[in-house]
Amino acid sequence: MIDRFDLAPGYSISRLLKGGWHLAGGHGTIDPAQAVADMATFVEAGITTFDCADIYTGVEELIGRFRAARPDLAGRVQVHTKFVPDLADLDRVDRGYVTRVIDRSLQRLGMDRLDIVQFHWWDYAVPGYVEAATVLEDLRRAGKIRLIGATNFDTPRLAEILGAGVPVATHQVQYSVLDRRPTHGMDALAETHGVHFLCYGTVAGGFLSERWVGVPAPEIATITNRSLIKYRLIIDECGGWEWFQSLLAVLGRVASKHGCDIASVATRVVLDWPRVAGAIVGAVNTTHVASHERVSGVHLDDGDRDAISAVMGVTGGPPGDVYTLERDREGTHGRIMKYNLSK
Repeated sequence: MIDRFDLAPGYSISRLLKGGWHLAGGHGTIDPAQAVADMATFVEAGITTFDCADIYTGVEELIGRFRAARPDLAGRVQVHTKFVPDLADLDRVDRGYVTRVIDRSLQRLGMDRLDIVQFHWWDYAVPGYVEAATVLEDLRRAGKIRLIGATNFDTPRLAEILGAGVPVATHQVQYSVLDRRPTHGMDALAETHGVHFLCYGTVAGGFLSERWVGVPAPEIATITNRSLIKYRLIIDECGGWEWFQSLLAVLGRVASKHGCDIASVATRVVLDWPRVAGAIVGAVNTTHVASHERVSGVHLDDGDRDAISAVMGVTGGPPGDVYTLERDREGTHGRIMKYNLSK
């Protein structure tokens, strides 16, 4: 049974969330009918919380199609979408713009109220992110949104939004045994204001798995999957492939001890960290559902945690605040991002 977490009175999520980015078409052709059928399999396995975004092409519509096709399951599902205005649009984001995007998400999903809207802003040099967040709060008060979340804000800017009186319930961040940037100040802010983390990248796009044990490092130029490029760059920030192999070896030993796989251990580590409400699992299909179900049964002891922490401690991991590397559009991490995706 998948563990659950109470984010607010009367609002519970599965601690594993089904990610939607992989259904946007960037990881191969998507069969809409199969995608809808797969959603039912996830819900029946206890993964009832779906993560999507206004900028994930076609994904809100797919979830809306699932909700319409399976009313027997729709009532068990929580849908977390996002509000991510394009970089090119930031200077014209006003009340009308925010409201139109939220209304569009409601229509696409077939919902009367969005469960969580997670807000992102590409460029802090363009003013308006605090004002946009306050519009989301107004829409929450009007009943169009249940809870407000953020995604990929750095600590000072999230503090500004919280200081403006916007009750941010969740912050979606990259957080893993590779990437601990949320511990560089964001965790303290979250503790103070009662914000919980929804984590992506917990298995680094699949790098944290048996598949990569003992194999040579893939050259970035040969990787066609943008997600894998992203996490390959993170491994380099952590100390490189040789260090990564030592981490996989320790995770593998812990996995063998608990009768599970490396990905399950890596996910369990993150779920056990303070302020973490859930981890997002990217899935094109249902291949790994059985492994996901086993995560709740993995109980790490002090020896497991100490062994993993010892390897993690060899490197400080990526430097800086949450998402700072990715915000540098001229840098290695920023150049692979896409900043104008709204349709």
